[in-house]
Amino acid sequence: MNDGGGGAEFTVLCPLDAIPIPGSKGFALGRGETAREIFVVRDSGGLRAYANACPHTGGPLDWTPDRFLTRDGKAILCATHGALFRIDDGYCLRGPCAGKSLTPVPVAVKGGDIVLIGDLPR
Repeated sequence: MNDGGGGAEFTVLCPLDAIPIPGSKGFALGRGETAREIFVVRDSGGLRAYANACPHTGGPLDWTPDRFLTRDGKAILCATHGALFRIDDGYCLRGPCAGKSLTPVPVAVKGGDIVLIGDLPR
């Protein structure tokens, strides 16, 4: 979808109010070989999005749909390995992938919706 103003392409993911503060939500985008999973985290600092792939194994971070945060909502958690990532930049603070980072995905808010800007991460 184009923004109609000659700007970057974007894809509507969901309404902004579909994700509480703090909260997270996963999205499966594309089909076949182009299919990708991402997730969006919302906290008092705003929105951030990352590819749903742990740097340790490449597997998804969530066991339960839309559950990417620790119970206190202060970090991103890999449910498989217990790795903890900073919300602000996806940097792994603890776990088997310490020192590595999640792959960021560009998102924005347009007209009350969270949108993916550009193409899916590879």
